[in-house]
Amino acid sequence: MWKRLPFRLRGYLITVTGVLLLSPDALLVKDTTVDVATFMFWRGLLLGAVLLLIAALRYRERLPGAIRACGPAALWCPLAFAASAWAFVGATRLTTAGNVLVMLNLAPLAAGLIGMLLFGQRLRRQTWVVIAVCVVGASLMAAGEVGQGSLLGLAVALIIPIAIAVNTTVASAQRGSGTRGLDTTVVLPLGCLAMLVPAALMGGAQLPDPEDLQRLALMGMILPLAYFLIQTGARYLPGAEVSLVMLVETLAGTLLVWWWVGEVPAALAFLGGGMIVVAMLASSLRDLYRQRRKAAEGAPDARRLRDEAAEESIERGEPAPPVGERH
Repeated sequence: MWKRLPFRLRGYLITVTGVLLLSPDALLVKDTTVDVATFMFWRGLLLGAVLLLIAALRYRERLPGAIRACGPAALWCPLAFAASAWAFVGATRLTTAGNVLVMLNLAPLAAGLIGMLLFGQRLRRQTWVVIAVCVVGASLMAAGEVGQGSLLGLAVALIIPIAIAVNTTVASAQRGSGTRGLDTTVVLPLGCLAMLVPAALMGGAQLPDPEDLQRLALMGMILPLAYFLIQTGARYLPGAEVSLVMLVETLAGTLLVWWWVGEVPAALAFLGGGMIVVAMLASSLRDLYRQRRKAAEGAPDARRLRDEAAEESIERGEPAPPVGERH
C-alpha cells in the first residue's frame, strides 16, 4: 500500500507526521521554568543521544561514511539545526508566541528563494501560490499577539525561518554529481552537539527540578522521531515544501493549546487554519488528479519515472535523483 502511493505524497505524509509530533514543543518550552542554557543543555543531550542511537542502529560501521557522504551538508545542516533550536527557545522566552509564529511562517518563502538563487531549484507556480496562501493563513492565526513582546525577541525570532530554510534546502539540494536527497538525518546528532556545548559553557550543565526534568525527558522521547521524519522528508521534497508543511505546526499547536489549556482560538485563527488545510489538500489532490489522468491516457509520466528512480535509490541507501520542479 505504501509503495503504491505517489513518491511526493509519501514525502508529505512523512513530513506531516514529524510536524504533528513536534507540535507540543512550544507548549512544553513555555511550561518549563529552567533558564535557556539549562534547557538547551538537556535538550541537546537527550535529543542527540536518541538520534545518535537511531543513526548507529541504521548504519552501524557505515555511519562515518554516511556522514562524510553528506559533504557540505554535514556542516551546514547541524549548524542551522542548532541555530533554529536556540532561536526558537530564546524567542519563545523573549516575545509572544504570535510573533514567533509569524516569523516562522517566512520559512517556506526563505527556503524557496535560497533554493532558487543558490541551488537552481525551481518551484512550480502552484507551489508558490500554496506558500502565499499558507503564509497568510498562518499569519492570521497569530494576528492577535503580533506586536507584543520585545524587539530583541522579534530579532531572535527572525533567525528561526532563515535557519530552517538553510537546513531544509541544503538537505534537499542538488549536488555537483547531479544527485540529491542524501540522508542528512545522520548529521543531526552533530547539531545537538552544537546545542549542548555552548549551553554547557554558559553554565547549563546542571540538574533541573524533577518537574522540569520530566518535561525535558518527554521532549527527549518525542522530538527525535519528529526531527528524524522532518529531515527525511527533505529526501522526497524540495526544501521550500518541507518548510511549507512545517506551517501545519501552527495549526496543530493552536488546537493543542485549545485542548490542553482551554484557550479558545480567535475567529481569525479558525479562518487561517482553514486556509492552510484547504491549500495543502487542494495542491495534493491536483497532483494526484494530474498523475491519474496521464496514466489513463497511457502517456509516460516523466515525474513518476523520476520518483521511481528516487525511491529505488533511497531503498539502497543512496542519494535520490533531483526532485526540483521545473515548469
